[in-house]
Amino acid sequence: MGVALVTLVPLRVVLATITVVVYYLICRMCTLFVVPNKEDEQEDFAHLGGWRRTVLYWSGRFLSRVMLFAFGFIWIQECVRDNEGDGDGQSKELERPGVIISNHVSHMDILYHMSSSFPSFVAKRSVGKLPLVGLISKCLGCVYVQRESKSSDTKGVSAVVNERIQEAHQDKSAPMMMLFPEGTTTNGDYILPFKTGAFLAKAPVLPVILKYPYERFSPAWDSISGVSS
Repeated sequence: MGVALVTLVPLRVVLATITVVVYYLICRMCTLFVVPNKEDEQEDFAHLGGWRRTVLYWSGRFLSRVMLFAFGFIWIQECVRDNEGDGDGQSKELERPGVIISNHVSHMDILYHMSSSFPSFVAKRSVGKLPLVGLISKCLGCVYVQRESKSSDTKGVSAVVNERIQEAHQDKSAPMMMLFPEGTTTNGDYILPFKTGAFLAKAPVLPVILKYPYERFSPAWDSISGVSS
């Protein structure tokens, strides 16, 4: 750990910082002269289209994978199970899901989902005000939670999320929503009871299970501190 602290850690920090700055500059370029959507206390660029959306999407996926590599995730194994059918051996065309649901183990989960499908997340309102990351979250189309807001003129986060899920289900160009239905992080070995938010829109869901095959310590956010992580 001591050797890694003075050798590997600085390299990872530098590479991760460069990656964030590069994507921030890409987001800045793609949002020049574009007014963000401002509705129900939300502010995002989720509905950008054309070359702007294409650049944000593919560069975001690539740079998220670079970030994972910088943090030591050299190889990620993905297994896809497809057993859809009508019971008589005939396959059927799958509907486009409107929302991805996943277990939540580590803060690295976000980077994986960004590299895999680049969905929109639910985040605290304060995230949108952070340097660099704030603009990136708006380009992701994050739905912000503002608990201190008591305005009766807004629909609320749940209604906004439902609309976004339905839109993603019906429009292939719209970003899918990404929700963690357990509502918290776990150790990755068990699943907690689901909250209903991801299912209220009655749109197809895409379930994803993340498993970290660790050897020395669990990366679960509920078992170690940020410094140890």
